[in-house]
Amino acid sequence: MQGKVLCSALRKGLFSPEGQLLWRLQAGRNQLRMASSHPVAAVCQMTSTPNKEANFTACQHLVKQAKDGGASMVFLPEGFDYIGSSREETLQLSESLQGDTISRYSQLAKELNVWLSLGGFHERGHDWENDRRIYNSHVIINEQGEIVAVYRKGHLFDVELAGKGVSLKESAFTIPGPSLVPPVQTPVGKVGLGICYDLRFPELSLALQRQGAEILTYPSAFTVATGTAHWEVLLRARAIETQCFVLAAAQVGAHHAKRSSYGHALAVDPWGVVLGDCGGTEGGVAMVEMNLQRLQDTRRDMPVQQHRREREYYSGLD
Repeated sequence: MQGKVLCSALRKGLFSPEGQLLWRLQAGRNQLRMASSHPVAAVCQMTSTPNKEANFTACQHLVKQAKDGGASMVFLPEGFDYIGSSREETLQLSESLQGDTISRYSQLAKELNVWLSLGGFHERGHDWENDRRIYNSHVIINEQGEIVAVYRKGHLFDVELAGKGVSLKESAFTIPGPSLVPPVQTPVGKVGLGICYDLRFPELSLALQRQGAEILTYPSAFTVATGTAHWEVLLRARAIETQCFVLAAAQVGAHHAKRSSYGHALAVDPWGVVLGDCGGTEGGVAMVEMNLQRLQDTRRDMPVQQHRREREYYSGLD
């Protein structure tokens, strides 16, 4: 419930002075309560458009609000930089990791002394001049403004759902990433990186868990149709089967005339309990206390990983 309260307060804060006051009072109480115990993560929800400057302003506001609430790491969704209205626009707006967008976020992290998970950056491919294709890249920046990890999305969303209005072919302009990256040690715990459609592949989450992940993160821009049917179910399943926290920043609402996202940025604990939900209408932040003792207790009481059989057992039917 804590996450839902803060999301509601921040949504009001975007539009009214009384909402901002509610946010500050609630955040202050939580900051005092949390500061002496466990680190705090902030899971963000926003509505990106093709306007990169407006998107940065919105993200900057969310990051500052999260920092004021005591967060030591802030998680932004897939497409935080922009969501284009066509293939051509998506490619034209893309940048390299050395471009202006990542530089601005590095500076923001350094100014606020906060870690950032930039959940889906349109990164120009290594052979951009010849093939004009991009990666969908999850970038982790530390409090010094340094890039400490880059994961390039491995599973691309090529889906046609007849009758549900979903028709996307990510591979038309995106290069699949070559590999997973090891979990990253952060102030809130050891974070394993995924992006959106990766959520549907439990092999990825189990591989990250075996490498020590305590938190799995799936920054996303789920469609309304797939989000309504599968979003919370999949996130809770990944948490339960890996006994990890799961943090999923999300896009919400209409990005342009052709595309809308489901929302419901979510935080889930290792038992599968939803700790925060930003709803399905507006931007906001869920503030989550990262009590890693809860993870250890869950793994101790139900030692699933100890009960897992040797890999040959599961490949015996191949």
